Amino acid sequence: MKSLTNKLTNLFFYLSILFFIIGFNFRDAMVGNWYQQFMPNIGSRSIQDVFFLDSLNGWSVTNATNQNPDTIFVLKTTNSGDNWAIQYRKVQTGGGFSGYFKVYFINQNTGYVCDVKGIDKTTNGGINWLSLNAPLTAYTDMSILNTDTIWIVTPDNFAGGVFRTTNGGMNWQQQYSNTGSNPSHIYMYNARIGFQDGGNLQKTTNSGVSWFSITGEGQFFDMHFVDSLTGWKSGGGFKFTSNGGVNWITQSFPQGSGWLATGIGKFSTVNRDTLWGVGGIRTTGSGSRGVIYKTTNMGNNWNYQLPDTININIFQYAYNKFVNKLNGWAYSPITGVHTVTGGDTITYTSINQTSSSIPDKFFLGQNYPNPFNINSKIKFQISKLSNIKLKVFDITGREVRMLVNQKLNAGTYETDFDGSSYSSGIYFYSLIVDGKLIDTKKMVLLK
Repeated sequence: MKSLTNKLTNLFFYLSILFFIIGFNFRDAMVGNWYQQFMPNIGSRSIQDVFFLDSLNGWSVTNATNQNPDTIFVLKTTNSGDNWAIQYRKVQTGGGFSGYFKVYFINQNTGYVCDVKGIDKTTNGGINWLSLNAPLTAYTDMSILNTDTIWIVTPDNFAGGVFRTTNGGMNWQQQYSNTGSNPSHIYMYNARIGFQDGGNLQKTTNSGVSWFSITGEGQFFDMHFVDSLTGWKSGGGFKFTSNGGVNWITQSFPQGSGWLATGIGKFSTVNRDTLWGVGGIRTTGSGSRGVIYKTTNMGNNWNYQLPDTININIFQYAYNKFVNKLNGWAYSPITGVHTVTGGDTITYTSINQTSSSIPDKFFLGQNYPNPFNINSKIKFQISKLSNIKLKVFDITGREVRMLVNQKLNAGTYETDFDGSSYSSGIYFYSLIVDGKLIDTKKMVLLK
């Protein structure tokens, strides 16, 4: 009897281990590095913005179908986006609507949405919404500092501009107006420092009381700063600043044959080194797929990931959010993907190692073709493991692009320079190894 009991005990023990392994493997197969998530039935509407407060709680908003009356939706998830539910329906009348533009939550109870009728606020997690009585209509963006201080913008040619409230929406003050060139986007880093794109890029250092223009920069689509000096913006190329937006350096992305679209629209910062972005489209053996960009060195080099191209068929991602280094989302207007592991372990880069043979010296080749119209290739050789920088300068000696900034093994490499964001002229590029200048060569851009 004792022997039978021991055998049964052992059997249950091994079965428990087996069930644990099976259950773990099923979860791993389901989750993977990126796995797809789906929205409920929202008709012909599409997602306009996605926001996650933390690893579990998120909201999304839809556009309109231009029917009169029309209904636009706020959706909510409490399990990381695995399930979404329509939380709120807003009926619009009058026709010509485009729906919600943006959603933002300060905490689990207090949040804001922006649409063409103005800005609405919830204090119960999105169940009910109240209008904050913005003075105009057709608002396209907002920046929330706290429950009292909010900025909103409207590109209306004559009455539009930047508006601010400091008492939670009871009163609004117009802070900027530029007839014919009013802003579509606004970003406030803190209570004093911010940017808007009325006419060209405008900056304030006094809470929007006054604005000054930044030469050579226009409209932006998305913007994030990690401190008062260090930030990035998309729109007119993806650019980086280290001096508070006075100067911006264009950052490059993997390119070449097979790319239907390159560059970033929306992006998310994890820390001052790690950013994620979406917007590119890459043709693969199983069709054209949306890519997810990642950098771990402030954007000096961008790699990309291709979420499962067999089971996931998403043509292009439009929205992106990471709440920490492991939990992130990338969404198209109708579906999206989520990671709880920090994305794929396999990434792709625009720096191609063409030979692993060890050269006898460091060498920088002449770009080709030269002169060039848009794109040109640059080859270089590394004789030992080194920290490599490949920089591009304009005729005045101002750095305009960092093509390579990483540690590379010995070998021969090739990278691309995209000149689409630059004017015709003479440029120089330099190879720097472990802080030492190796060589500088000239190239000519002709458009």
